[in-house]
Amino acid sequence: MPSVQVNVWEGWGAKNAEIVIRGVTKVFTDMGIPAQAVEIMIHEIPKTHWGTQGKPASVVMKDA
Repeated sequence: MPSVQVNVWEGWGAKNAEIVIRGVTKVFTDMGIPAQAVEIMIHEIPKTHWGTQGKPASVVMKDA
């Protein structure tokens, strides 16, 4: 059973999650794996807890 974890910034939203779940599942069904065997977990992580460029993303993105 394929299990896929996707990490995104908080606030990404249910609609985007639905699109990704459908798309990732399709990748596996195209390979012959039944959809009911595919699990996708989407984790929304606060920018304060996501590091990039040696800083929290909340700081980096504020400067951008």
